[in-house]
Amino acid sequence: MKIKIIRSDHGGEFQNESFENFCDENGILHNFSAPRTPQQNGVVERKNSSLEELARTMLNEYNVAKYFWADVASTTCYVLNRMLIKPILKITPYELFKGRKPNVAHLKIFGCTCFVLNNGKKFRKI
Repeated sequence: MKIKIIRSDHGGEFQNESFENFCDENGILHNFSAPRTPQQNGVVERKNSSLEELARTMLNEYNVAKYFWADVASTTCYVLNRMLIKPILKITPYELFKGRKPNVAHLKIFGCTCFVLNNGKKFRKI
């Protein structure tokens, strides 16, 4: 399916020349909501709020340093896209987009201890 129209607020992530060029090249119409009215973006604002809250919770629960914020937010988004939207629908966002169930066998517990295995030939003491 092809995207026809995108509606966004006047955030810097959407209001720049490279994004406008991308929209023009792909025939996407880009509309903006009225400035300083987050009420018009209710669904997006709630989703962003949920992502922030979950990421903050994961950082606090596992005592992860704050500079991992972007990685934690990315992980949160990844997991949320593989969870049920509503139990009544019995479908995930991944299934809606890809048309098949997501494989979650590769997921590990967030915050678990891991060690780097160096298989290189040049071992040296530091």
